[in-house]
Amino acid sequence: MKKNILQQTASQTVGPFFAFGLTPEQYGYDFPNVIGRNLRKDGVEGIPISLVGQVLDGDNKPINDAIIQLWQADPDGNYATSTKNELFGFGRSGTGWNDQLTFSFDTYKPGSKSEGDLPHINITVFARGIQNHLFTRVYFPEDKEFFYKDEVLSQLDKSLHHRLMAKMVATGVYRFDISLQGKNETVFLDI
Repeated sequence: MKKNILQQTASQTVGPFFAFGLTPEQYGYDFPNVIGRNLRKDGVEGIPISLVGQVLDGDNKPINDAIIQLWQADPDGNYATSTKNELFGFGRSGTGWNDQLTFSFDTYKPGSKSEGDLPHINITVFARGIQNHLFTRVYFPEDKEFFYKDEVLSQLDKSLHHRLMAKMVATGVYRFDISLQGKNETVFLDI
């Protein structure tokens, strides 16, 4: 009997090496044209904001080598697929670039094209121990009274809405911590 040597390779986690290629500034390299933490561009008019946070493990401790990718609409509600702002809306930050182990983005508050799609930022999380990246969204506290209109939030129990809402910690600065597990686990979406 012939043994079958063609078998599926077992799934494995990545890292910590992957951060070097994806977030080189975290390691002291200055590669031109690398997607980074600053999404503010000349020619984009909007409300400047910063989004900061930590990725927390099951013991509520910050992870030092996670990568956060951000994808958002511009202040007019257009994603980069439009011809208006082709280069706006995508960023990447590691969590090991500073002593606080935070990710950080400087951007503009996203706009919206419809009542059923409140302004939000799409987030993808890559971290050790996670075999498949995770998706979530960040909503803004000033839009809280309209959460019931959002197509995504309306599908969730209202008791979970706060887990997708950033906190304003200073004028124009929002904090959004991502809990990978535990009683305050962030709501992750099947996209």
